[in-house]
Formats: sequence, structure tokens, C-alpha cells
Amino acid sequence: MQLQPLFLKPIFQERIWGGTLLKKHYGYNIPSEKTGECWAISAHPNGPSIIENGHFAGKTLAELWMEYPELFGHPLDKAFPLLTKILDANMDLSVQVHPDDTYAKKNENGELGKTECWYIIDCKEDAEMIFGHNAQTKEELEEMIAQGKWNDLLRRVKIKPGDFFYVPSGTIHALCEGTLVLETQQSSDTTYRVYDYGRHDEKGNLRELHLNKALEVTQVPHKAVKTTPIIETKENVTITTFIQSEFFSVSKWEISGIAKFSEGVRYLLMSVLKGEGTFQYDGHAYPIKKGVHFVVPVGMGEFAISGNCELIVSHP
Repeated sequence: MQLQPLFLKPIFQERIWGGTLLKKHYGYNIPSEKTGECWAISAHPNGPSIIENGHFAGKTLAELWMEYPELFGHPLDKAFPLLTKILDANMDLSVQVHPDDTYAKKNENGELGKTECWYIIDCKEDAEMIFGHNAQTKEELEEMIAQGKWNDLLRRVKIKPGDFFYVPSGTIHALCEGTLVLETQQSSDTTYRVYDYGRHDEKGNLRELHLNKALEVTQVPHKAVKTTPIIETKENVTITTFIQSEFFSVSKWEISGIAKFSEGVRYLLMSVLKGEGTFQYDGHAYPIKKGVHFVVPVGMGEFAISGNCELIVSHP
């Protein structure tokens, strides 16, 4: 069996806060003008990616994980551990928080917790996001929520294209209007809404909040995790490593020309954010361009990427 990159068909999720930027920015065939999420590399049951090329065409990433573990280095994880998304926040997202592995396993039918991170692809001028809170105790947090003191409680942070934020489980957060983001996260779909601006769903009902669970999992007081990018320049590539945590490592590769890489012991998740080029391996050439997502299996060893392009690359 010839090893090759596994190109994936994105899954799109409609959201009350979604828009059309996924079509405008990447040319995706989105289902509606309320498309909020592109699940780009996913083995989660709520939106599994399908392989588009080669021997495994038509199979889901989840099926490959179970049936061909050698492609991933015979991992111990029962489920594919990561999920790559692109989010179009056409409106403010709900203020939310995610549980850690221990809480989710106990309270969400064995689901993983959700630590995530955001790379800001684009945003409107003076854009911001909600990141953390000002309560000093659980009692103060509960009281401020009950009294609706959102302006006093929630911390707002200015953002710009190219910014990176690490969002551990237990962090109150929300993307705000006019933001396009690549998210790398644990493969989980568990979210506890804290505040939703009084919005209604398509049936006219107030959207559900999950205050009891949210209060149980929120970190108090808030402590932002400071990340310091590590920048490495090699021949025709600049690699910026944003985070290396217990859950994932996330980097940006900026390629101009032909850049050679040596891997083999770990699989890589790759998303092309800008430009175009060619992925070269073992005498084969695979065209890549912005909006394309793929997995590089374990064992490919030497490969090259040529062209002018920018990728976000992650691995567990």
C-alpha cells in the first residue's frame, strides 16, 4: 500500500451566529448563509471527515483510525484525539466554558474534555473576544451571573489577524462578531453556555443555558496561560510554534520555495490557510491550495512542500 497524504472533505455545521465567510474566503460550497463551522479534520461522530483520495477514498477518518492504526503509529487513544475547525463568527458566539477530561468522562457519556486554541485568520478592525472573567471566588461568579452583571464579569481582549490564544478547559470565552478563526481542539463537542444575549432558536425558544455545569467547571479566579511563540527559520520555511501542551502542538509553516521536512514518528494535521503549492513525496506530487486540509500518516519520512503558502500544522 502506497503511503500518501490523506485529503479530507470538510463537514459544515450551520449555527445561529454563522455567515458566509467560509465561502467568500475559501470557496467552500456551504449549505446556507448561516454556516458557522467547517469541521476540516474530524473523526468525531457529530461530523466525521471523509477521505477524498487514494486507496482509502470514501472511508471516514474515524474508520481509518480503527481499521488502520499503523497509519497513526498504533496509538493508545480509543478515538482520534484532535479536531480542526474553521469558525465564521458573523455574530457574537454565546459565552461558554468547556469541561476537562475527568468531568466530561463522568458527566458526558465518556466524551473527552475540550481544551482548544485559536489562530485568528481574519477579523474586522477593532475586533475583540471574551477571554476570562473577573470573579475572585465561585460565590462571586455565581452572584454576578445571577444578577446579569456581564459587563463587570467578562473580560474583553482586542484581537488582530495572526494572533494566537490558548483556551484550556475551564476558561470562560467567546468569539465575537466579525472573526474568522482556525481552531485546534480536543475531539469533543461538549459546550456549556453561560450567557447567550437572550437569543432564541429557530423555534422561538430561548437557547438553553447550562449554568450548573458551567459553575462546576469554570476556573476561579481566571488565570490566562501565557504562550510565547518559538520561531525557527530554515531553508525556504519559517516555522512558528505557538503551543506544545499535553493535548496538542500547533505551529504555522510559512513556505516560499521548496522546503524539505523529515517526519515519520508522528502523524500531522495540515490546513492550508493561504496560497498554493505542491506536497511532494516518493516521486508523487499532490497540489495543495488555501482551504485544503489533510493528514500526513506516520512513516512517510522525507517529504517536501513547494510554492508560496501558509499552513497550520498540529499533532497530539
